[in-house]
Amino acid sequence: MRLQIQSLEVQSPNDFEGAFQAAAKWGARALTVNPDPVMTANRNQILDFAAKNRLPGIYPWSVYVEDGGLMSYATKLSDLYRRAATYVDKILKGAKPGELPVEQPTRFEFMINLKTAKQIGVTIRHSVLYRAAKVIR
Repeated sequence: MRLQIQSLEVQSPNDFEGAFQAAAKWGARALTVNPDPVMTANRNQILDFAAKNRLPGIYPWSVYVEDGGLMSYATKLSDLYRRAATYVDKILKGAKPGELPVEQPTRFEFMINLKTAKQIGVTIRHSVLYRAAKVIR
């Protein structure tokens, strides 16, 4: 596919401007965001940059798409919280945390924001739209 991947380190809110400048300098044509608390807490800065630069992006949580991101493919946070509550219950009943099995999410949700797609000039095929659990129109 001849894609060149560039990774940008953002560890605090102060790092965003430098990362945005580097992405613009490299001629970024798309972006993906890791599920990181700093990124999520500052998602509006990321979404503004993506919109201003007409960058399609895929995000780690549906809240990004609800706030104007193009798409997400992620676990449902409510499922993760429910599973965490199960672990807390077991620990409170005497289970040793180190002996509990590690679980991986099994349900994922694909979400698309068509308003954003139109704003940045991206066409989403109908075959892709049909696969989405939720489409914002």
